[in-house]
Amino acid sequence: MARAAVFEGSRGAAVASGAGKLPLAEARGYWRAAFRRVRAETESRAAHLSAEDQIIQSMPDTSPTKWHCAHVTWFFEQFLLVPHDPAYRIFDERFPFLFNSYYVAAGPRHARPQRGLITRPNGEDVAKYRAHVDAAVERLIDNALEADAARVFEILEIGLNHEQQHQELLVTDILHAFAQNPTDPVYDAAWQMPRPAAGLRSLDADDFVDVPAGIHAVGHEGAAFCFDNETPRHDALIPKMRIARHLVSNAEWLRFIDTGGYTTPSLWLSDGWSAVQAEGWEAPGYWRRKDGQWHVMTLAGLKPVDPAQPVLHVSYYEAEAFARFAGKHLPSEQEWEVAARAGLLADGYGVAWQWTRSAYLPYPGYRAAEGALGEYNGKFMISQMVLRGSSLATPEGHERVSYRNFFYPPARWQFSSVRLAEFI
Repeated sequence: MARAAVFEGSRGAAVASGAGKLPLAEARGYWRAAFRRVRAETESRAAHLSAEDQIIQSMPDTSPTKWHCAHVTWFFEQFLLVPHDPAYRIFDERFPFLFNSYYVAAGPRHARPQRGLITRPNGEDVAKYRAHVDAAVERLIDNALEADAARVFEILEIGLNHEQQHQELLVTDILHAFAQNPTDPVYDAAWQMPRPAAGLRSLDADDFVDVPAGIHAVGHEGAAFCFDNETPRHDALIPKMRIARHLVSNAEWLRFIDTGGYTTPSLWLSDGWSAVQAEGWEAPGYWRRKDGQWHVMTLAGLKPVDPAQPVLHVSYYEAEAFARFAGKHLPSEQEWEVAARAGLLADGYGVAWQWTRSAYLPYPGYRAAEGALGEYNGKFMISQMVLRGSSLATPEGHERVSYRNFFYPPARWQFSSVRLAEFI
């Protein structure tokens, strides 16, 4: 979704676009089209799935497709329609409890690990819910008073970006579910992995480029949309270092496996080695041996591992261990951002999120907003690691250089990869 500037907004769960103002009539048309486009993308992604597919929850960290579709709808109902449309009536009084995620200020909620048990309301009920809210949001876009329109469009933009996040999760979550199925279901037979920029490189080739050292401003700049965890913009000291232009390939990871990477405790952080032992890791997520060869579960089903492709579905622990194996380290998120702004990274976007060595913490001067929307990012700034870039599942237009994704160190079900760095 393109994010043209329309109205200046406050800093809450997100920072609304504000490089200029369109006349109100044009703004209404812009937001109506943007709303329809994003909502249609969710439906398009879910259309590959059966009703049975859409209710499965394969682990506590994932959510059913049906829940994703309902939750993003609840977000618009809860934060946009109820506060800003006096005539709006809740579609179903049971739904706020079922489809709230983690917003404590918005009321009680169904336990996350039990979302897959919600067989009722069924998919048809959720479709009616989406249609009901869609119609109400479009009426609000068309009829919001000028004095209230800026805030309406600001929350609408937050909701659209929130839905795009769940569009990505919808894909990663169903792939995890399909990977547990011994019949290797196919999400989209026409899906193909993006080709890496470099093709199959020599494993020993010098792939590193100098990152501009010194003090650099990092974080979101300009008036376009961003989430509040990308702010405030601040200075960071970048040491003399080099960063890999390309992501680590499957060929490089196969060498890591073949030389005992998963059986060498000295390569691993203590918690990482515990995860290897507890989970029985011997390869990246979704890899399995078949007929003596490594295969990987993809959105197009089970496929042979392609040596030229970037490695996917690795945890922070694995990324850190591989960096030690290679005699390198992971870049910090600030180093990654400076390198990306300088145009030094191949496959920085649209292939895989890239682990950094940075803990997910607030930027200097960060303050979460008051109220429920302030729970969007700030309360998760503990015990997680930052990933940068975007992945093949990220909706078009949702990526940006300052975007901070974050997951717990053992997470492997996202399209996550590794980019190495080294100090000079």
